[in-house]
Amino acid sequence: MQFFIHGDSITTHDLSPSVKISDLKELISFRSGVPVESQVLTFSGHCLDDEKTLSECNVDALSTVHLGVKILGGKVHGSLARAGKVKGQTPKVDKQEKKKKALTGRAKRRHQYSQRFVNVVLIPGRRRGPNSNAA
Repeated sequence: MQFFIHGDSITTHDLSPSVKISDLKELISFRSGVPVESQVLTFSGHCLDDEKTLSECNVDALSTVHLGVKILGGKVHGSLARAGKVKGQTPKVDKQEKKKKALTGRAKRRHQYSQRFVNVVLIPGRRRGPNSNAA
């Protein structure tokens, strides 16, 4: 059965359907120099298991198997693992109580009128100011 391996270039292989994927990887390693440990073979979007044969993986004649290489890297330790995740780093701030706004316009004049003229209780003696602390 003839099929194609698509890696850096496309190569043709003629093998029987009963050949294991691990044997195919050794053949690819011998021909292209890619180590067996770093090879990843995929067919129709699925990785091919080393213990299965070509027929078990549904690789037919004139099919194309893609050869990929494992890349370096892995789990990131430290602050780089949370890069871009702002939500956990910013502290939650409670809402502040709003201060009562000072009156303006018509409401301010109305308040002044009621303080000065309407609610005035006449007491004997000298008139004291609104900010006086005298009892």
